[in-house]
Amino acid sequence: MQLSVTLLAAARSSSLLAERFDDDRPLDEAGWYEVRRAAPELGQLAAAELRYCSPTPRSRATGDALGLAPLAQPALRDCDMGRWRGHTFAEVAAVEPAAVDHWLADPRSAPHGGEPLLGFISRIGSWLDTRPSDDGTRMVAIAEPSVVRAAVVYALKAPPSAYWNLDVRPLSTATVIGYPGRWSLRLGGSPS
Repeated sequence: MQLSVTLLAAARSSSLLAERFDDDRPLDEAGWYEVRRAAPELGQLAAAELRYCSPTPRSRATGDALGLAPLAQPALRDCDMGRWRGHTFAEVAAVEPAAVDHWLADPRSAPHGGEPLLGFISRIGSWLDTRPSDDGTRMVAIAEPSVVRAAVVYALKAPPSAYWNLDVRPLSTATVIGYPGRWSLRLGGSPS
């Protein structure tokens, strides 16, 4: 019962330097342009039998712009950043440098009052492990880059610290293949 889940990072809603924690903003003009430009290359995602997205406006818009009509999945939401929500990393680091250092060093910590990194990775992994398991089923899930990073860390059974070493750009893909508890990562090539 092997599944193929292609994770697509949503198009951007702001420049990388202006990204905010747990951001619910819609696609910006540059994001719309990027989706239109990438649509021919991402067209093969339409072959997926199941199509999901996180509940954010930019994830839904990315899927709709690609003609995927994805089903929103609350479990694919970004990490709950508590009181840091809506702020940039630089803003938080300027006000709470010790809390940021603790958060980056300890995946069980949640100095912001939200979800710890380890809990976030586990939540995304639980979603991945509970997908319908018909052999050969292909799925696509459009979500925030942080969700894609969490899924890759979970699939590879990597230590939570690996999360900080993954660079997931808008409209990039990662495909995990396998079944609950036993995933492999496919790099490059077709997601099928």
